[in-house]
Amino acid sequence: MLTRKQQAMPDDIATELERAGVRQHYDRRPAYQRNDYLAWVGRAKTADTRRRRIGQMLEELARGGVYMNMSHPPSRRHQE
Repeated sequence: MLTRKQQAMPDDIATELERAGVRQHYDRRPAYQRNDYLAWVGRAKTADTRRRRIGQMLEELARGGVYMNMSHPPSRRHQE
């Protein structure tokens, strides 16, 4: 259960998650992580910062095993 305000998924982020092919990885993350990513991106004061934050989120989701530059073993994926 989230204790922080639930963030709505902005259209641009939904589009980028699909384009990058990582929506399924995003959806598998705990609710607090999904919410934190959206809030963090939403707090960006400039378009450039927003793009960088979205890029970091997409890269972390694609790589797995990391959340906000911190180790997150439950999301680690084994290479085949």
